[in-house]
Amino acid sequence: MKILLCPLSDGGYLYPVIAAGHELRRRGHHVGVLGRATAAPVVAGARLPFMTAEDYGGRRAFSAARWGTTGRAQYEATVRAAREAGADLLVTSVLCNGALLAAEVLDIPVVVVGLSVHLWDYRSGGEGEQQLGRTRASRTSEGLRLYTELREQAGLAARASRWEAGPLLGDALLLRGDPALEYPDAELPERVSHVGPLAWEPTPDPGEVEAVREQLDRTGKPVVYVHLGRFFGGGSLWPRLNAAFTGGRFQAVVEQGRSTDPQPAPDADVLLVRKPWMGPFIDMAGLVLTNCTSAPVLAALLRGRALAVSPNGAEQPLLAGACLRAGVAARMPDTPAARPSALLESAWEDQGLRARARVLGGRLAAMESAARAADIVERTAQASATPKKEEDHGYAISRP
Repeated sequence: MKILLCPLSDGGYLYPVIAAGHELRRRGHHVGVLGRATAAPVVAGARLPFMTAEDYGGRRAFSAARWGTTGRAQYEATVRAAREAGADLLVTSVLCNGALLAAEVLDIPVVVVGLSVHLWDYRSGGEGEQQLGRTRASRTSEGLRLYTELREQAGLAARASRWEAGPLLGDALLLRGDPALEYPDAELPERVSHVGPLAWEPTPDPGEVEAVREQLDRTGKPVVYVHLGRFFGGGSLWPRLNAAFTGGRFQAVVEQGRSTDPQPAPDADVLLVRKPWMGPFIDMAGLVLTNCTSAPVLAALLRGRALAVSPNGAEQPLLAGACLRAGVAARMPDTPAARPSALLESAWEDQGLRARARVLGGRLAAMESAARAADIVERTAQASATPKKEEDHGYAISRP
């Protein structure tokens, strides 16, 4: 089977799809990747064939920051690349409406790799869930609106989607978390499955890791790994970081992620990094402080690290609420009177928090997530294995 991986090119979306792609290639399938030119070095390191989206009219089309505005370019690039590759199936990520529409037009199956929690409406239940950010209904409504608008832009307004009950899910949606992160007694839609973390990242450079370790050893303080995401119009975490790591017990390794305006105080025990990997830094740390996006949360739990969370927008409040409910995270208060250093001290010393993080991380590690994901991809292809005519989309599909 020929499989085209076409997720968003940002690491938090690209890396888990690569993990699934490696397993699919090990099983004998032909696997290639479509993405922005900036992703080429990562994909080369993963030893997978790469198709540059810009070569197919997809400039900026696979950027997480622009996911809501570049759907048509993403759709057109995916259609062209899939036709050239003779793809039998697409694997994409949540928020890739263009890839979903491409699969619909090409009449091939598509599997969506999700986040660590379900973003949209549950099939049933969940009525008592506390909404820390936008409601599920609001998030679902916006997603469907953007997908409908994209179909209209592509001239498909008169044709019903083949996923009438939930086009955002594709033919299967894979969640990278654990059922404990969903609201108790809530029921997921029937095409949604938990597969586990799909953990993969580029191989760390040993020299760069050692250089960071040497710098931390000079200070000698316990390490907190801080992973910053986008602010989404919320407040910057830097004032609280400076208060937490100036003259206190801890030092911080701060991965800037998508935060482009670092503001460490001159006397703060803060080491800034910007790397395509985070595993070695979490191994050096005893606690992970994050805005609460999926990548650092899952990486921390897999290493048995508890979390301190300070969410802003997008999925961050939803995932933060899940982690707080599961008892693996402490909330960093955002009030001026709060003492962030006291919060770190409390979370660091909370043995129950650490124990629950180790238990949940152990369950995630035991899920054999790449194999689970590959099983679902293969089953999805088999369920869609009706021969297609050449005139349907301009090329023939060979199904397994």
